[in-house]
Amino acid sequence: MIVTGASGKAGRVVARDLLAHGYEVLNVDRQPGPGSHGPDATVHLLTADLTSYGEALEALGDGAWGRRPDAIVHFAAIPSPVHATPAEVFRVNVTSTHAVFAAAAALGVRRVVWASSETTLGLPFDRPPDHVPVDESHVYPETSYAMSKVLGEELARQFSRIAKITIIGLRLSNVMVRSDYERFPSFWDDPHVRKWNLWGYVDESHVAQSVRLALEADIGGADNFIIAAADTVMKRPSRDLMAEVFPAVPVAPTVGGHDTLLSIDRARAVLGYDPQFSWRDLY
Repeated sequence: MIVTGASGKAGRVVARDLLAHGYEVLNVDRQPGPGSHGPDATVHLLTADLTSYGEALEALGDGAWGRRPDAIVHFAAIPSPVHATPAEVFRVNVTSTHAVFAAAAALGVRRVVWASSETTLGLPFDRPPDHVPVDESHVYPETSYAMSKVLGEELARQFSRIAKITIIGLRLSNVMVRSDYERFPSFWDDPHVRKWNLWGYVDESHVAQSVRLALEADIGGADNFIIAAADTVMKRPSRDLMAEVFPAVPVAPTVGGHDTLLSIDRARAVLGYDPQFSWRDLY
């Protein structure tokens, strides 16, 4: 199994989880990450610039392990709109995604699972959503980062059509590792602080689960799924938050308690996604 970007925050979690579930993992990235060297090294690193199609083809092909991978998990990217200029975010994310998909198609790889983003849904929600919970049909990219992910989803559709390859995009919410939950109390007093993604988050365990499910699901073609926790980051009920911050937005009658406002219904139904962990378990 090749995981691009396994030196990063989410990619690292995914690589470790795949190892724990019996997969052999190679990290293809521009820099090393935890586990890529040292006495307990388990995730081996192959350094490559994936914005180059030639380097992507070489790194993902026979030269890596002497055999072609059955599947690729593509998490290598500039991880947010604030990590570089808009032009650089767009260039790196689109060219690397194109190179990985094109290399996978050329090499006959059967499946790619990749990190799309919740930003495709309209983040930041300065423009109110059409309805909540927001589902996969709600596509309003507002930044170059979001546009790079929307174009990645279109690239996935076309490469899947051309090469008959399965490409699953995971529209990940704001990824949290366990140390991140220390910040949650700072969100609770002012609901406007986290309105930018409808108070959503996704735990590292949810990300890892969603990748394994997408690798193993009996589905084909190209598809995209929202991956979020089942609840919000807030102590106040979801309907109260919407009434104060987005009073004109219709709320589905199924929303109750602290339910997420980023719909995970399709991921549940199609992938079997079942995000059990909540930050509330820690408080």
